[in-house]
Parts: sequence; C-alpha cells; structure tokens
Amino acid sequence: MNVDSPAYTLAFATVVCVVCALFVSGTSVLLADRQEINQLLYLRKNVLVAAGVIEPGARLSNEQAMALFEQRIEPRLIDLGSGDYVSDMDVIGYRQREARGDPDRSRPIADNPAGVRRTPHLAKVYLVEDQDSFSQVVIPIEGLGLYGTMYGFLALERDTRTITGIAFYENRETPGLGAELTNPLWMARWPGRLAYDEQWQPAIALVKGQVGPPAENPYEVDALSGATITSNSVTELLHFWLSDQGFAPYLEKARTRGAF
Repeated sequence: MNVDSPAYTLAFATVVCVVCALFVSGTSVLLADRQEINQLLYLRKNVLVAAGVIEPGARLSNEQAMALFEQRIEPRLIDLGSGDYVSDMDVIGYRQREARGDPDRSRPIADNPAGVRRTPHLAKVYLVEDQDSFSQVVIPIEGLGLYGTMYGFLALERDTRTITGIAFYENRETPGLGAELTNPLWMARWPGRLAYDEQWQPAIALVKGQVGPPAENPYEVDALSGATITSNSVTELLHFWLSDQGFAPYLEKARTRGAF
C-alpha cells in the first residue's frame, strides 16, 4: 500500500478518529457513576457553605462532607405553587433541572429580568438542623448571567428574612470579574442582610460603592467590581426566587406556623 496516497491518509485518519471516539465514549460510560457522585458531593458542600456549616474553600474529605451533610441537613420537596411539603416522592433521587425541562413537570414563566423560562412544579429545599430543631432553610436559586445560567443556594434563618449565607456553585461569568461570585471575601458580606423589607417584598440588592455592615445597610451588598451585568443578574434572580413565582408561598407558610 502506498502510504503517501490520499486513500491511505484518509483511511488512517478515519481509524484514528474511530478509536479515539470509542476510547472517549467508553471512558465516559465507565466514569459516569463516579462523575455523578462527585457532582452530588460538590452540590452538598455548597449547601453546607451557604448555611455557614463549613467555610468556603474548606478542605473536607468526601466521607467527612457526606457525614456532615447527613448529620445537619434534611432535604425536603415542596410544591412551589402551594408552598406545601410533598412527602410521597423520593427526595434524594429527585432531579430538579430535569423536572424543569419536562413540560409535564414544570410550567412556563412570563418574561422576567432573571431570565427564568420555566419553573418545576416541585422544588428541593434543605433544612439545617441545630440542637434538635431546624434553624435555617437553604433554597436553590438560578438565573441568567452574562454568559449563561448561574446556579447557587441562598440560606435564610427561621424568620425567613435574615440571610445566613449564599453560595454559587456553577457559573460562566468572566474570571476575575463576575466569577468573583465564589470569592470567600464577597460571600462573607452576606450573613445578617435582609432578603425582604417590612412589607415582605424582595429587597436585597447588589449596589455599587462601599456598603456598610448589615445594621447600617440591611438590604444592600457590595456589587462585584467591574461586573455590573453579573451583579444586576444576582439581584434579579434573588428577587425572582423570593417572589410568589418562587419560594414566597413556602416561606410565608413557614413564618405562619413559626417553624420549617
């Protein structure tokens, strides 16, 4: 065979491509379970970070993170429309993103500043146990940023108004600017701020300039430097999920009964 011929070159390239494709697909299948476990661990660590159970960037082994989550966190499913708990479904196995994309398990949302197009009928919340009672709730939040959807968690105290922490675990924002969402120094500015005003309207917002401590500026957090669009997007997605289209019905019922 003439190794310099176009036919040989094409055949060789085809064989290489097929072998590489089989190797990549095979590796992906073999590692699928491990990838799913790692994603679950990463998500659970961010729930713990939002709740202030662990510090951002804390180095915990997988076993430590799992044990701490199971010790302190109780996932629950709620009906977003009614705000009631749903007890006849598998909480651990529920995939909220999948449900959001399923027309039978979600509903369309009118145009909104947060860029949320659909919301699932059911959402997962995380109750934080402290001395035999639930002292916090961690709610999932998401919305469009500059280059894609941002996903995170917001933790609220039992009064459903005081913020205990925030953690974004997935974003496509600009490194060094919008991606500072995960900077521990910025995250440390959230505890003690208020999510709602006195009329229970979403009020928390990112603003330009130096913001004082929660006692002086309860509804404001420093915007991300050089990332106006990302900062505005964080405000908009928080207002969406704190509204009646998000978790407001659930949070209102928790306030009424005085407990999660």
